Amino acid sequence: MARAKANGIEIAYDSFGTPGARPLLLVMGLGTQLIHWDDDFCRLLAEQGHHVVRFDNRDAGLSTHLREFGRPELGGAAPYLLDDMADDTAGLMDVLGWPAAHVVGVSMGGMIAQVLAIRHRGRVLSLTSMMSTPGPQAAPPSPAATAVLLATPPAGREEAIARSQAAWAVIGSPGYEPDRARIADVTGRAFDRCFDPAGTARQLAAIMASGDRTEGLRGLGVPALVVHGEADQLVPLAGGRATAEAIPGARLLTFPGMGHDLPRPVWPDLVAAITRLTAGPAPAG
Repeated sequence: MARAKANGIEIAYDSFGTPGARPLLLVMGLGTQLIHWDDDFCRLLAEQGHHVVRFDNRDAGLSTHLREFGRPELGGAAPYLLDDMADDTAGLMDVLGWPAAHVVGVSMGGMIAQVLAIRHRGRVLSLTSMMSTPGPQAAPPSPAATAVLLATPPAGREEAIARSQAAWAVIGSPGYEPDRARIADVTGRAFDRCFDPAGTARQLAAIMASGDRTEGLRGLGVPALVVHGEADQLVPLAGGRATAEAIPGARLLTFPGMGHDLPRPVWPDLVAAITRLTAGPAPAG
């Protein structure tokens, strides 16, 4: 595991593939860690000519946790915004020596990727926004998914695994058999790396306080792919449609039966779609 000092914090990251290949940065979602990007998925991307870097956002995993801010109240003041998380990402790119990169973000990571493209023009070669939205009001979660999002934190490792299994039964992909062994494994490893519910609350506060990005997305001039599950309860399909409608020329790719996760059977089509995007012409200007 490598560490980068960027934007006043430390960011933990690792990589797959060959330096000098097409730079591809993977940005994870709310309360999740770099290990939630499956190793095999990263290897598939690397095999398609990418130098893949995944990292822990602030307040997740082994990156800096801003514990001095405590746990914010829902709807209260946010200690930071998605702008700051996008600046973290740009700072990591500086450390990597990447003037620009292809960027793939999932859920909150898709929001961070969108903000990165808006705030740091010229540094995003292509944008892939997955199961995300241009703003909190574009696609509110279902009542069942809201209950998962706002559930009280688990008391220990075994409860965390049980809660995760129950959560993915709600927000996962009903059209695919759940990989319960993988869910248990990655949840346990994530708990062991760092368990910080207050950090997740700070990230959620950043999402809620960051407003709508539609107008900023309309001004983008980068190749864009928007990916969404048609059965997503946490960020319904309306969020993907709103994102694709806002970005000029964006392609919307949806998967029937997919929820708020990336089931292994969609990986070949997803990796192929990302690779077509990154291998295409560079953005104008």
